[in-house]
Amino acid sequence: MKTITFMLNGSARRLTVDETRMLLWVLRDDLGLTGTKFGCGESVCGACTVLVEDEAVRSCMTPVSEVDGKKVVTIEGLAKDDRLHPLQEAFVEHLGYQCGYCTPGMIMGAHALLLKNPRPTRAQIVQHMEPHLCRCGAHVRILEAIESASAAMAGGAR
Repeated sequence: MKTITFMLNGSARRLTVDETRMLLWVLRDDLGLTGTKFGCGESVCGACTVLVEDEAVRSCMTPVSEVDGKKVVTIEGLAKDDRLHPLQEAFVEHLGYQCGYCTPGMIMGAHALLLKNPRPTRAQIVQHMEPHLCRCGAHVRILEAIESASAAMAGGAR
């Protein structure tokens, strides 16, 4: 057991946990943040994507010890003051979901992209989002949502 301290969605957290336990299970089971989903458990599908220091990581394969002293953001941390983040709004507007299971990971992956590249091309979005799987086939609507959010965050239409 080890004491891990990190910032989670803007709040300091201190937990004594098995340091090899995966971040996904700490978030879901210990902290009650169920927006981050378990998909494949092998870092393939992207459903468990969260940001660590503004980098998209697969929480199903990230030992909690790797976030010690770092900033972690989950889907629950994007909305501020009861207002959806522009990416969340765009996913709603463009129906960038169907069953919704992959949506939190998709949004977090897209958020990481837009932090690094606020105005990506469609090809850059496709390349970045390729490792995220959507079994429902909402990929075109997801791309449109990311493009729309990029424009909104930059202050204008795309």
